[in-house]
Amino acid sequence: MTNGVPWKLILRFSIPLFIGLLLQQLYNTVDTIVVGNFANEAALSAVGTTGSLVFLFIAIANGFSSGAGVIVSQYYGAGDINRMRKTAGASITLLITMGLASTILGIAVSMPAFRYLLSVPDSFRAIAVEYFEIYCMGLIFQFGYNIVASLLRSVGDSKASMYFLLIASVINILLDLLFVAVFRMGAVGAAIATDISQAISCIVSFVYMYKKYPEFRFERSELKFDKEETKSIVKVGFPIMLQQTVAAFGTIFIQRAVNGYGQTMTASYTVGSRIEMYVQMPLNSFYMALATFVGQNIGAGEKSRVKQGARQTIILSLVVTIIIAFCVIFFENQLIILFGISEDASVYCRQHLKVTALAFVLQSAYLPLFGVFQGSGDGFAITRTAVLALSIRVLTTYTLCYLPIFSYRIVWWNMIFGFAGGFIITWIHYLSEKWSGKNIIATKI
Repeated sequence: MTNGVPWKLILRFSIPLFIGLLLQQLYNTVDTIVVGNFANEAALSAVGTTGSLVFLFIAIANGFSSGAGVIVSQYYGAGDINRMRKTAGASITLLITMGLASTILGIAVSMPAFRYLLSVPDSFRAIAVEYFEIYCMGLIFQFGYNIVASLLRSVGDSKASMYFLLIASVINILLDLLFVAVFRMGAVGAAIATDISQAISCIVSFVYMYKKYPEFRFERSELKFDKEETKSIVKVGFPIMLQQTVAAFGTIFIQRAVNGYGQTMTASYTVGSRIEMYVQMPLNSFYMALATFVGQNIGAGEKSRVKQGARQTIILSLVVTIIIAFCVIFFENQLIILFGISEDASVYCRQHLKVTALAFVLQSAYLPLFGVFQGSGDGFAITRTAVLALSIRVLTTYTLCYLPIFSYRIVWWNMIFGFAGGFIITWIHYLSEKWSGKNIIATKI
């Protein structure tokens, strides 16, 4: 990605990333659709309310795997294959270990988390706990897949993960229908289907990486905690992980507020949140593509291309998000019907989606710039923005709910306030160019 027109390279690289994210999101969406249509509203609410805790563990996996990917992409751009290989081996060891630890931690905290932190109503708390505990058993596969996908992206291969997820998504859909629609296993069946699908995507990705890339064919002795490389991964990955963890905790507190409005609101918010994920996917794919673009160009000493790529990516982001936002508003009824929720829940959901469309157009004007900060190694800039945006969202959720103009609607209107804050702080930092002095590998080469 160090030669050619930036926007064409970024768009070409982001398309398979987008398709991969689309397929990955199908895990949760299919669970929701199948449970909503073949179980009951309590089971649907249970699956939905686990989303914020699931997001917390995904944040850990994404953060450290992305950190490793930034370092590997810079070594790749600099042509230092030996250090790239060393970092990759250490990152695989780190993420697999974290996956095992997350499984144990998730199961241990599930009951108190749903009872006290999320304040899940008694009517569906037991179902939520059971679903989440089974889901946690597959975290090692999720962490394993994440690090492989990140390593492949760092060397310019964004298509492979798309194919892995396509296979896994098809299997997940079939297993969901088998366990939930045929065997009537409810939320438990959906969790088991997700675990099996994640295991398959993880195994296939490791096999592909080993066969396709000689530089990633590790001996068992190479998969270890190399002190220097692990320290670098943690240093770069920690602020990315912290940013996403802050986001996860923010969603936990917002979900707690949603749960306080009852099962119907929780079911509605579950559907609205699932659709939100699809609106945001292009932004995340542009963000990840730009991070790789920036990392490789900084490693190759082509910093002049970074700003050009950033400007062009923001324009792409705005155009694509506006088109998707119009589609969501125009087809909102058809989208909601897919999930089988009640008419009362649908009324809430239609209000939710209109605000979502507006909010993500605002976010599209700044979120891709996170790729500049991440690719240059300035991860704490992302963390600061996340803390500010989510603090605003949580604060407005628990204060403006008392104003008649907002009331329960604040559980989705908080996005407008939070994203406005994120827009301001992100552009201030980008225009200051403080990120441009960062270079992770400069002191190592």
